Amino acid sequence: MKPGMIDTSRIEAMVSQLKAAAAAAKGDVKQVDEEKPAARADFAAALRASLDSVNNAQHNAEQLGQRFALGDDSVNLSDVMISMQKANISFQATVQVRNKLVSAYQDIMNMQV
Repeated sequence: MKPGMIDTSRIEAMVSQLKAAAAAAKGDVKQVDEEKPAARADFAAALRASLDSVNNAQHNAEQLGQRFALGDDSVNLSDVMISMQKANISFQATVQVRNKLVSAYQDIMNMQV
């Protein structure tokens, strides 16, 4: 193969792999549909899991900060700052979701029946 030429055999191999993966995915979807019905989404459980995730992120960030402040050599300042920012972003996202839920509730309550 000359420099600057496109290797078509590699492209064809990649396309065949993609086709095989797509066929496998289609087969898996049919099996799931045939085996059992779709599970109902439980809003309360999803909300609780999300809140627990935010709580865990904040708790881990706090622990890392305390370990760094106490002089633990295994904790870097960058790790502490990143974990604190992740916890802050997840908390802010949770507050925004809460605000949207409250707004939707108020809109529903103000509807005329």
